[in-house]
Amino acid sequence: MKQGLSLRVSQHLALTPQLQQSIRLLQLSTLEMAQEVEQMLDDNPFLERAEEIAERETFGLEQTDVPVSAGEQIAEAALPEAPVSLSSSLESTSASTDSADGDGLESKLDGATPVEESWEGDGTVEMAPDDSEWGGDAPARNNGSGDSDETASAADLARAPVSLQDHLHDQARCLRLSDEDRAALYFLIESLNDDGYLEESLAELADAWLHLSGTPQLAGDPNDALEAREALEQRLAVALQLLQHMEPSGVGARDLGECLRLQILELRNTAEARAALAICNQPLELMAKRDVKRLCNLCGIDDETARAALGLIARLEPKPGRRFVDVERNVVVPDVIVTRAGRGFKVILNPDVMPRLRVHDVYANAMRQNRGGRDGGGEAGHAAMQQRLQEARWFIKNIQQRFDTILRVSSAIVERQRNFFMHGELAMRPLVLREIADELGLHESTISRVTTAKYMATPFGTYELKYFFGSSLGTETGGNASSTAVRALLKQFIAAEEPAKPLSDNQLSDLLREQGIECARRTVAKYREALRIAPANLRKAL
Repeated sequence: MKQGLSLRVSQHLALTPQLQQSIRLLQLSTLEMAQEVEQMLDDNPFLERAEEIAERETFGLEQTDVPVSAGEQIAEAALPEAPVSLSSSLESTSASTDSADGDGLESKLDGATPVEESWEGDGTVEMAPDDSEWGGDAPARNNGSGDSDETASAADLARAPVSLQDHLHDQARCLRLSDEDRAALYFLIESLNDDGYLEESLAELADAWLHLSGTPQLAGDPNDALEAREALEQRLAVALQLLQHMEPSGVGARDLGECLRLQILELRNTAEARAALAICNQPLELMAKRDVKRLCNLCGIDDETARAALGLIARLEPKPGRRFVDVERNVVVPDVIVTRAGRGFKVILNPDVMPRLRVHDVYANAMRQNRGGRDGGGEAGHAAMQQRLQEARWFIKNIQQRFDTILRVSSAIVERQRNFFMHGELAMRPLVLREIADELGLHESTISRVTTAKYMATPFGTYELKYFFGSSLGTETGGNASSTAVRALLKQFIAAEEPAKPLSDNQLSDLLREQGIECARRTVAKYREALRIAPANLRKAL
């Protein structure tokens, strides 16, 4: 076997820890990003939140060495001398000393030379320019805690949302019930979903109660589990009757039909209400399809009464607990804010979502002074702490790179979709990820990560960045129309249709063709379903 030496040149892609973290931070949403920052603050002692620091005045210590003119000396000599107290003298001396120390530290930081860093550490413990705080333009986050003795005002308590369970518990306290019945009613109230429905049957709820309690306490005979279960199920049935007579009407129903029937029973006993009750006892598919003829045959009512009953049912609330849902949980916080600036638009990052972080300078200075691990930590301990310091530095850099990339992509989107920001959805132009990627010199996957779960506040509302991208449809003039603009046009057509004669998908396709947009019926149906608009037969007014 003959041995020899040879040279070979090859290229391969290595995902360093810094690059992996940068990619991961880029695809996180605002909420996930905040959780990641909190986790890193807990794990890394070298990372801390930057406190609010007042801006240095331009006439501060930088001007101390500037020679005073002769005119200023004469004017200063003409001023009467004011007595200076000892306390004010000490305060001014202390302030001057602190400012001088701060200026000296900043001059050293500005003069430092940035080095190539990695999480493994390069032995550098000097303060780096990037160790200063990032996101300093963002206002300090207000937790609303204030002083420890501060209490919530009456107005704040009045604005606090009331949950469906709290609303029902308030009504239950007014009922004179035994402890067992009150416990059963409490258990049913806590078993409701956000819409006010009981998703489990009484038998399943009884089994769950017995499982949670461990012993069949309500039956009186712990040795007979079957008898205890039947007694508990009967008690839950009585509690369910109480629950279904509470406000809001329809709460405690097991399905949509029962929810509608409970609301109809609380109305006046009219022919219309009786017909609506009979319709709700039929399969709901007939009511959804508005099959008036078959409903008339099954319920024994005439056409006019059936239509009046369907109109009554349409005014009922299918989700009794909807008004108690805390809408603030679904509020979207924009990452980017677009405002009008003269004839153009200004794109800025939302300061409320930008974390204000910096490397803990006290710990970093301690690392510099203990460069060789002389304080007992040893070389291994010093290397581990050096790695944590590098991680903190890279985390700040990657966060800055994340927001810089979001701002660049958002600015490019605003530039491409300028007509949308001036005229609205109908002026949206076709746009694909490749166009923005080529313009910014980034990969399409990077643009995809940036536009996912990131939101932009515009004069027309808050939209996800992906909203501004859409496929193109051909026009008679040879140009292209955005699918977003076509959907907006469909919404206008449907909003202006006659309720008694709604437009079919074929008619909508013809109307688009009259506007010069080639859009097949099947494509119209796809866009209509994406807009959550019912077909023509379900939009028809009774």
